[in-house]
Amino acid sequence: MISTNDFKTGLTVEIDGQVWTVVEFQHVKPGKGAAFVRAKLKNLKSGSVVERTFNAGEKLPRAHLERREMQYLYQADEMYTFMDTENYEQITVAKDQIGDGVKFLKENLLVNILFYQGQTFGVDLPNSVVLKVVETEPGVRGDTATAGTKPAKLETGAVVKVPLFINIGDVLKVDTRTGDYIERA
Repeated sequence: MISTNDFKTGLTVEIDGQVWTVVEFQHVKPGKGAAFVRAKLKNLKSGSVVERTFNAGEKLPRAHLERREMQYLYQADEMYTFMDTENYEQITVAKDQIGDGVKFLKENLLVNILFYQGQTFGVDLPNSVVLKVVETEPGVRGDTATAGTKPAKLETGAVVKVPLFINIGDVLKVDTRTGDYIERA
């Protein structure tokens, strides 16, 4: 059990049989009345975000998520296969459990698979990945980093906005959380 006074970003709790992670929280002590905690929670299964208010000191069961490092192997029919780097056991994960991260999955990429009570719960991609540009308009001499952006298709099929000087064959670092171009790698 964990007290709502001990909330911190990223903490996972169980509410009504569902696993939620704390996105943000605020302790409020009004001039009159009891203190309370206002929290924004994200459902790890469905991805929905809700705001909830708890009494200060209210106890909630903590959800212990196990993270295991696994290597992405291949995709077949909306199912993605990963291999445990320690015991070489393979598991398959449905596309909806990975979410938007599927567009950044490249063979042999190391990711963290989340498990809750022995079941696969989700996939945590690294914050950034290095991918090659396979399709974009050619860069022109004189194009600068601040002049504008253009779409570029990466080797995984993801399309990101890149500066005008980026060409086919360039290797880029891309943020997997936002889908934004970071830099040339």
